[in-house]
Amino acid sequence: MTLVKVWGRGQLTIPAAIRKELHLKEEAALTLVKVGNVILMTPKPLEVDSVAKKARRELKKSGLTVENILADLDLQRNRYNKERDEA
Repeated sequence: MTLVKVWGRGQLTIPAAIRKELHLKEEAALTLVKVGNVILMTPKPLEVDSVAKKARRELKKSGLTVENILADLDLQRNRYNKERDEA
């Protein structure tokens, strides 16, 4: 385990051995995620972020909202349950 210090303006230094192992070059971008009291840092963008951005763009283009999709999902679920019960 490595201990790092947070400097002014929230900056910290990732130890050279870790930067080398992860092939982090100067000014590499990292994704930070807060999970409870833990901060996860990854050199790769999280797929969830990418998918969420694409979904937001498509929703905006189509004029749909999350509420529309949830309402339709509820409708489809009810339809499925009704058909299953009748079978």
